[in-house]
Amino acid sequence: MSLVVLAVDDEPPALDELAYLLNADGRVAYVHRAGDATEALRVLRDTEVDAVFLDIRMPGLDGMELARILRRFAHPPAIVFVTAYDDGAVDAFDLGVTDYVRKPVRAERLGESLRRVAGLRSAPAPAIAPDEPAIPVELAGTTRMLPRSSVRWVEAQGDYARLHTADASHLVRVSLATLAERWANAGFVRIHRSYLVQLRLVTELRLTNSGYVVAVDGVDLPVSRRHTRELKDRLIRAAKHDWTR
Repeated sequence: MSLVVLAVDDEPPALDELAYLLNADGRVAYVHRAGDATEALRVLRDTEVDAVFLDIRMPGLDGMELARILRRFAHPPAIVFVTAYDDGAVDAFDLGVTDYVRKPVRAERLGESLRRVAGLRSAPAPAIAPDEPAIPVELAGTTRMLPRSSVRWVEAQGDYARLHTADASHLVRVSLATLAERWANAGFVRIHRSYLVQLRLVTELRLTNSGYVVAVDGVDLPVSRRHTRELKDRLIRAAKHDWTR
């Protein structure tokens, strides 16, 4: 598949390097360039592209704001953030980005992003639903997009949070309080100042000598006294909903 892409960066050397690396990949047919978000929108007004490789921190309309605009397109392009920072990961949760690449950009890492873009364009249904938030996580030096539905429970670790899946865990730079607020409508419930769980995966709530615990994937997690009543109510309501469906 031949891809038409748009590279957006307000720093000319970084834009030149990104465009060079994209052009060097055999899957790319043409690379448009834009020095800021306004110029990018002018390009997109006249040209249909398969993907936008986008810096986040730019003057004026920044990369996150541009990405939100692109999501409202009738046929939105794939979005790949290319940034020197990891603090944009929190806002990327809600955008369903295809990939999140850290600068300095390596050719093989960019090739992985292009493979994902090509896969989205050729596959009848992507592995991650377009409307499902995907979380950038580091794995063996590579940034991967982890679908939120794979997260079973979350553990606070200072200003970071550790996301636990069925077979691994990932540390991300976002607070547990932020995730609790953003993921409340997706069924995640705060059970403790240090824990957030996916309610539908709770298989047991029981009282121990040290207080209540819940079981998720065979792991016992503590429930604080202040969250016990709300958790019981949520579990009862969820069970009643399942009975009456």
